[in-house]
Amino acid sequence: MKKVSIIGGGIIGLCSAYYLAKEGYEVVVFDKSDMNDGCSYGNAGMIVPSHIIPLAQPGMIAQGIKWMFDSHSPFYVKPRLNADLMKWGLLFYKHANLKHVEKAMPALCDLSLLSKELYQDFAKESNSFFYEEKGLLMLYKTDKTAEEIHHEGKLAEALGLEVDFLSKEEVSKLEKGTATNVIGGVHYKSDAHIYPQKFMQFIKDELNRLNVKIHSQTTVNNFVIKNNTVAEIVTDKGTFATDEIVLATGSWSPEIAKKLNINISILPGKGYSFTLKGQNHKPSIPSILCEGKVAVTPMNTDIRFGGTMEITHTKDTKINQNRLQGIVNSINDFYPDLKIEMPKEEDTWFGFRPCTPSGMPIIARDKKLKNLTVVTGHAMMGLSLAPASGKIVSEIISEKPTSVDTQMFQL
Repeated sequence: MKKVSIIGGGIIGLCSAYYLAKEGYEVVVFDKSDMNDGCSYGNAGMIVPSHIIPLAQPGMIAQGIKWMFDSHSPFYVKPRLNADLMKWGLLFYKHANLKHVEKAMPALCDLSLLSKELYQDFAKESNSFFYEEKGLLMLYKTDKTAEEIHHEGKLAEALGLEVDFLSKEEVSKLEKGTATNVIGGVHYKSDAHIYPQKFMQFIKDELNRLNVKIHSQTTVNNFVIKNNTVAEIVTDKGTFATDEIVLATGSWSPEIAKKLNINISILPGKGYSFTLKGQNHKPSIPSILCEGKVAVTPMNTDIRFGGTMEITHTKDTKINQNRLQGIVNSINDFYPDLKIEMPKEEDTWFGFRPCTPSGMPIIARDKKLKNLTVVTGHAMMGLSLAPASGKIVSEIISEKPTSVDTQMFQL
């Protein structure tokens, strides 16, 4: 029985472990943390086939430059003299065109729909993680945003997704939980949502049942490479032999990849979220507040708010109060009856989303190292795309045809 070692115990690594264990492999997971935090826990919990347009898109650079001068804005690149940032920026510029978007959309849509199917399968086993299919409301307050959001909705419709274009009145008819201050909305009926922490607990329980060994609080320091194959993983808790290796380390992928003599261009996009527990008065349908780029997700009796994308580095652990204030302002602007206050610093979560310059995830066999599969760079879509990514990893390692075309997800 082949031994597969997965580096990274976030949702992508654990879903990969699940599908590999189901295929009969002996699976081991290594993670440097205690695996109770990170992007897999604090994100908005949305499963979004609607998100078919990658971050690298026309107009994003001009918009990004404008936002850089506004400390409350939803997107920000921390300027610094750094070769990785320069390289990433140039590659992003190259990808931010219509041709790239047209090729990316069907690939992202197929991957998303596969993921949603797999979430449905999980929920049939146990819905301890509150999987719900209420869709996603894209809410907007200006005609300019309405035009952009309608255009995206038409593109999604052309790919076969079910989309409703709603007036102000239709939004308030649909969203009965609380009042909305908007001029209209687009309802993506294909979307779903879960409670991320509960799902992480569910998948850990499944892995336990499948005898997957998890080494948390274990730092990978190096690798022993023989004949273009990773033979051993050197950690602070000992050296482990392996037959196959999966790199699923999110925003930390470039530094681990360097130890394997591979270059991966990924920068962390820092995002914030906070959760209010036991809320009777809350929106009933997940939403994106378009002008503020804020995600709002009801999760059972709780509600989570998340937002901002600060392109930065993994040592940047400071909570930017202005950005947090920007999130709070947006919520109160769109949902005037919620009266949300600034969360305390200790109640504010932040995490690093791994952003590739193409805006596309990487799910691929390495060209040089024969037994290395890389699965990273999912940006804000990690939770949404995790089951599909994990399933494809198991298909790549088993040398089976992949469930969806992976041409757009190469290294």
